[in-house]
Amino acid sequence: MNKELTIRAVLIGVPIAIVMTAANVYLGLYAGMTVAASIPAAVVAMGVFRGIMGQKSPHETNIIQTMASAGESLAAGVIFTIPALVLVGAWKEFEFWPTYTIAAAGGILGVVFMIPLRKALVVEDKELTYPEGVACAAVIEAGQEEGSMKGLKTIGVGLVVGGVFKWMSAAMHVIAGSVEKAFMFGKSVLFLGADVAPALVGVGYIVNLHIASLVFLGGVIGWVLGIPLLGTPDAYADLSGLDLAWTLWSKEIRYLGVGAMIVGGIWSIVSVRKGILSGFEEIKVAYKNKDDANERQKNLSLTSLGIIFTICFLAIFFLFNTMVHSLGLSFLTTILMVILSFFLVAVATYICGLVGSSNSPVSGMTISALLVTAAFFLVLGFQGNSAIFATLGVAAVVCCATCTSGDCAQDLKTGHILGTSPRSQQIAQMIGVIIPALVITPVLALLHHAYGIGEGLKAPQATLFASLVNGFFGQGTVPIHMILYGAVLGVAMIVLDHFWLKPKGGFRLHLMPTAIGIYLPITLAIPIFIGGLTRYLVEKKRTHHVDDSKDNGVLLSSGYIAGEAIMGVLVAVLVYFKFDLTVSWFGPHMVELLSVLAFVFVCSFLYRVAKRS
Repeated sequence: MNKELTIRAVLIGVPIAIVMTAANVYLGLYAGMTVAASIPAAVVAMGVFRGIMGQKSPHETNIIQTMASAGESLAAGVIFTIPALVLVGAWKEFEFWPTYTIAAAGGILGVVFMIPLRKALVVEDKELTYPEGVACAAVIEAGQEEGSMKGLKTIGVGLVVGGVFKWMSAAMHVIAGSVEKAFMFGKSVLFLGADVAPALVGVGYIVNLHIASLVFLGGVIGWVLGIPLLGTPDAYADLSGLDLAWTLWSKEIRYLGVGAMIVGGIWSIVSVRKGILSGFEEIKVAYKNKDDANERQKNLSLTSLGIIFTICFLAIFFLFNTMVHSLGLSFLTTILMVILSFFLVAVATYICGLVGSSNSPVSGMTISALLVTAAFFLVLGFQGNSAIFATLGVAAVVCCATCTSGDCAQDLKTGHILGTSPRSQQIAQMIGVIIPALVITPVLALLHHAYGIGEGLKAPQATLFASLVNGFFGQGTVPIHMILYGAVLGVAMIVLDHFWLKPKGGFRLHLMPTAIGIYLPITLAIPIFIGGLTRYLVEKKRTHHVDDSKDNGVLLSSGYIAGEAIMGVLVAVLVYFKFDLTVSWFGPHMVELLSVLAFVFVCSFLYRVAKRS
């Protein structure tokens, strides 16, 4: 029998999962995006087994990456929603047990709801490729060959570069985190700027030029077209050019993205409806068949899943009761959460199989869940902090479940290819949720204290959700007209893509990445685009196709992301304990020049390393 869920796999996997979770909390708050941890986690695990223990262990490696990627996906679910409770003023600080309950229960529900879909969607549906799962299996299989540890060295170099860069910008302040300028043309403002961050370049390289260019296109729509067209409203006449641009984006333009994302979420569900329905039909057949005695085709039993579901249901029910102080309303809210979670988990699992986890419209589906929940409470005449708590609580659980289910599907695809027991992976996935969830609240508190969530860390999704619930239940207002304009824009993009671009078979105008680009600051979109452009230039020079698992650019980019994110958390610890490491070696203009030069180095180094794949 192959070694799979062993004690040493857990002892190695849990620390990696914790580090990946903390790093992705930082990255998600900073960039509004996270990246899959499966490939770097698999490479690190192979480095431990091959480099330290001198052993080959593909199944244990798979268990380790399953735990690590579970923590990463859970981080995405939490940071998109939970910080909104602080931003809207419902919480003064991040509260440990409510955050942990939402994260752990939401993540576990994502696994529980996904497991019945495994055979129908992951194993038998040939239309669903689960690209990250296939890529991770290729990494693990390649890791059994001699010389495969070069990938670990490449990630290590990226870790150093990303970490040193973040140290110089966040601790020493000899490099600026962002270079920004604004120019007034009459009453219109034109903003130019970019964040100076290896992590964002790495994100762009990993998602490739197509997706990166769509994010950039969204930024152009919002910042180059939208903001100048708004002019200078009288209420903002006294603001400087930079402040005016940021205010117009915050108060108006990003809601274009909201409208487009709502349409994108609905369109995603409509697009995959037939596949989901056929999947449910296959589930009925699969669970009536009792003849399959092959251990590697067995999931956790339905009894086990029922017990786990009941525990999660009760935990969330009692949490909601502490928020709304009504047993009846808490029960209805929990039922609503379960229905939304199960439905959107099925959608996310299917979409992840088609286009990969990185392209899954989680933000759009979470906004849809938030709007449904908000409408539910508004119809009941519910207002104030209790409604805000419950609405964001439902959205947070749904987001955690959706993110975790997509990752679980990819991991089970990896296991199906390698022959790892589904039951072992499902247990590992739950371990990768329950334990890393413990560190999320402390990391959130550290980052908020050090950088300011919504300020230094822009947390675009959380600030957006805070604005929406404050408009529904608090003293804020929501620019409904901008959401409607965004919805019209989204419909127009779908029509253009579906009826003109899709038949041509070339460039596709996918709505969700473009909508994300509209509501992200363009300072994030530009380095992401440069990362994607770097990959395009590298691939033009290549004479043969290189899989992601063997692409030095992907591995170095993973190091960039992890190095900058981990150092960001470490610097937050220093700030929390009031260590000031700022140096005054250069004036502001020299700092900006050094920032540009350092950024050019990061991009050129990525290009050179990637070419050697």
